[in-house]
Amino acid sequence: MLEVKNLMVFFENALALNDLSLEVHRGEIVSALGSNSAGKTTLMNTISGLIIDMKVKEERRGGERITLMGEIWFEGEEILFAKPNIRIRKGIALSRERHPVFPDSDVEENLRISTYLRRDSNIKKSYDFVYSIFPPLKKLKKRRAGFCSGGEQQMVSIGMALMTRPKLLLLDEPLLGLSPAMQNSLIQAIKQIRQEGITVLVAEQFARPLLPIVDRGYVIENGMLTLQGTREELRENPEVRSTFMGV
Repeated sequence: MLEVKNLMVFFENALALNDLSLEVHRGEIVSALGSNSAGKTTLMNTISGLIIDMKVKEERRGGERITLMGEIWFEGEEILFAKPNIRIRKGIALSRERHPVFPDSDVEENLRISTYLRRDSNIKKSYDFVYSIFPPLKKLKKRRAGFCSGGEQQMVSIGMALMTRPKLLLLDEPLLGLSPAMQNSLIQAIKQIRQEGITVLVAEQFARPLLPIVDRGYVIENGMLTLQGTREELRENPEVRSTFMGV
């Protein structure tokens, strides 16, 4: 479904991703594990196309030069330089780190905003789907998103991505800053999302709650792929256990 080949991303002369390759097969949950500044967010921004907007904005203001090299293939089509809106239409959606939402709009308005590219009549079904994945949001749909807790805002953020009807859902550090109970709720939600036929790629630095549900995983350090394997292989790896599981 998704194939990243020899991806390199430069911010001026700083190398953020270095010859990184990975694959995500249809129906999988795949993790990209890495510590802070490992390159996870750059990877997710590059797959989603957000980095293309960043690149254009920097060029307009004469700021930091962003250079992309390599290949990204989605369902047999090369998309490295495709704009974000094109990727959304193709079925790639990103829920960004630290759950950015529109704080002055209510929960339902936040979800509605994400449907602006859709031209179909099944939006109500998407609302029902999001509320089935995240039942607490149904009771909060008229509350301003800025007044929601961190965990509730994370639900809104993922719900916004789901409203685009993605084939591939990208989650950038969805567990960051959440309580263990809320982390568990989100893990169960990710499992349910996969059961609905959506493929998931998750970037995280804390692997303990995540590894039990992934099929495969990759470890990224300093922008480079250093390790890959199945769930079992990663869970038994001493380096993964000490660095990402606190064991």
